[in-house]
Amino acid sequence: MINNMFLTRRFLKLYNDISETIHYTDPLMKPKSKSQVKVLFVCMGNICRSPTADAVFRYTVKKANLAHAFFIDSAGTHAYHVGNPPDRRAQSSALKRGYQMDSLRARKVHRDDFAKFDYILAMDNENLSLLQQRCPDQFSHKLELMTRYSTGTYSNHEVPDPYFGGDQGFEVVLDMIEEASSGLLEHICSREETQN
Repeated sequence: MINNMFLTRRFLKLYNDISETIHYTDPLMKPKSKSQVKVLFVCMGNICRSPTADAVFRYTVKKANLAHAFFIDSAGTHAYHVGNPPDRRAQSSALKRGYQMDSLRARKVHRDDFAKFDYILAMDNENLSLLQQRCPDQFSHKLELMTRYSTGTYSNHEVPDPYFGGDQGFEVVLDMIEEASSGLLEHICSREETQN
């Protein structure tokens, strides 16, 4: 008789291997040029906060006519929801403000992300700590809290996980991410001007 425990271990290893190496073939998910500024937003499962940040920042740069200059993505520190769309409550709250996120799919942070992205922005200290543990030393300067770029009420606050709460939690997340997104774009634009 086949050992069920052995099969379970094999399945979990295979699942983790897949979640570590999954790459999407959607052309929108690949950088168009090496000169683009690459920004990765990170939360735990990549279905609430980080896809919200992805959608909001994408909208922010598009509104500024700078979409061509950016490659934006999101990921989770855990593989709980790999391949799933964002939480329906997150999508609903975002849509009310004009942000589309239905095409996004959850993925886990991959080891290549640390080299690939210029900014890797965590939603809270727990996920920032997990990123710091996994990140090679030469890329650790890329890791920050997203709200480090907030210029108002939410500066350096953690973006709370709304998953187990009510709809109002998703509105608070949007408020925080909108403020941080504006500050982030302003920071990147001023930095690019200084370097050029």
